[in-house]
Amino acid sequence: MKLIHWDPLRDLSARTWAPAVDIFDQDDDLIFRAEVPGVQREALDVKVEDNTLILSGERVRDEEQGQAYRSERRYGSFVRSFLLPKTVDPSRISAAYENGILEVRIPRAEAAKPRQIEIKVA
Repeated sequence: MKLIHWDPLRDLSARTWAPAVDIFDQDDDLIFRAEVPGVQREALDVKVEDNTLILSGERVRDEEQGQAYRSERRYGSFVRSFLLPKTVDPSRISAAYENGILEVRIPRAEAAKPRQIEIKVA
């Protein structure tokens, strides 16, 4: 018989989940897209605290499914946080949820947008 060492931290981490998030620039906005399939819109929360974007929510197992023979999806709560650059305006944040994707759009601050300087002829 092979002796297997028990690692309690491995077991704890196996029970948690965090959605994958893509972050990119689009036009004058910073876009965050989180994969949260199976999470109800009402179970999602988006907030900004101390210049940090915080995404949280919970995916609940459907108890009416009956006994599972195999369960590979993770359930439970999650929290993801991201430090925002000073070039964005968190007061104008917007969020949308469609087809299991949470999209958070944060516009750039007006002062951070590049502007064209006119060159005058002397």
